[in-house]
Amino acid sequence: MKIEYPSHNFKFKDEANSKLIFDEVRRRWVLFTPEEWVRQNFLQYLITTKAYPQSLIAVERGIKLNGLQKRCDIIIYKDDTPFMIIECKEMQVGLTPDVLMQVLRYNMQLQVPYIIITNGSNTTGWKIENSQAIQISEIPAYK
Repeated sequence: MKIEYPSHNFKFKDEANSKLIFDEVRRRWVLFTPEEWVRQNFLQYLITTKAYPQSLIAVERGIKLNGLQKRCDIIIYKDDTPFMIIECKEMQVGLTPDVLMQVLRYNMQLQVPYIIITNGSNTTGWKIENSQAIQISEIPAYK
């Protein structure tokens, strides 16, 4: 799937020997890591290009899975119901079957119709219909 990331004026700052980036969705400064860079660019794509309101996006939302606490990188909601899970990896990490299995485990709890995995360079997605995963060529827009 081809993703055209919009240009965005990200805010950075140095604090206590760490570089931070401002997350506009969480409205706070977070540690600037390679995975966070992918996540922030993907968030801007969802907001700017696909028109998802920030108010419907949860970043690093905790879920319980088999009694263990896990975190989903990005969850998009529609009508107060989880609609899409997006798992972000840093650019050097391949989108392997293990990455897909990770997000499929999250979906056992959330039951979303769309699953996306990305490393910023490559993005793959699926629509879940009748317990079948159908690969999609584009992320659905909000409206």
